[in-house]
Amino acid sequence: MILVEDVHKRYKTRLGMGKWVLQGINLALPAQVNVGLIGANGAGKSTLLRIIGGADHPTRGRVVRQCRVSWPMGQGGLEGTLTGRQNAKFVCRVHGHQDDIADRLAFVLDFSGLGEAFDEPISTYSSGMRSRLQFALSLAFDFDVYISDEVTAAGDAAFRNKTANAFKNMTHRAGLIMAAHSESTLKQFCQSGIWIDGGKAHWFDQIDDALKAYKDSIQK
Repeated sequence: MILVEDVHKRYKTRLGMGKWVLQGINLALPAQVNVGLIGANGAGKSTLLRIIGGADHPTRGRVVRQCRVSWPMGQGGLEGTLTGRQNAKFVCRVHGHQDDIADRLAFVLDFSGLGEAFDEPISTYSSGMRSRLQFALSLAFDFDVYISDEVTAAGDAAFRNKTANAFKNMTHRAGLIMAAHSESTLKQFCQSGIWIDGGKAHWFDQIDDALKAYKDSIQK
C-alpha cells in the first residue's frame, strides 16, 4: 500500500513561490493494482508520480510507502562521463546487489539492446538510448510497485513491444502506476484510474470511468 496524505506541491520561481500544482491529494494505492494517471498537460501527473516514487518531495503532506516502489522508469540520474555498464554497476551497488552484479548487468545489456554502446560514455547516447538503459535498470530490480511516466513511447517499435510485454509480465507480481497520454495504452495496462484536475485527485475503480470523467471535463 502507498498512502498519499494531504499532499500539496508548488515550485519556487524567480518571482517567488509559484501556483499550487497539487492541492490536498489523499490516496490509498494498493500494491498490486495497475493505476493510470489521467489529466491535461500541466495537470500535475508527472509531479505526483515523482513524489510517489520519492524523486521529488511535497511542499506539505507526506507519502507513506508500505512497499518497495521504483523510481520513475525511463528516468533517473546517469553520470555522463561513465559508461552504461559503469552506471549500471553503481546502481547495483547502491541497492545492495554486490553478489549478483554480473547477472543484473547481463539482464540490463540484453533488455536495453545497447550492444557495444553499453561500454561507451552516457554523454554519447541519444535520448532514446538513455531511456532504454534507464528502463532496463528499473526492471533489473524487484519492486512491489513500478512507476512509469510515458516510458512506453521510448525507443523504436521493437523496444516499445518489449516494454509492453514487460508490463504484462508484471501483472501477477507487482503493481504499476502509469501516466500516459494514449487512451489505448492506459486501457491496455491499467485497471483503475486517477483523474487529476485543478490540483485535486479523483479515484476511480475502473479506468474507463476515469477516462470518461476527463473527457466530459474537456467537453464542457
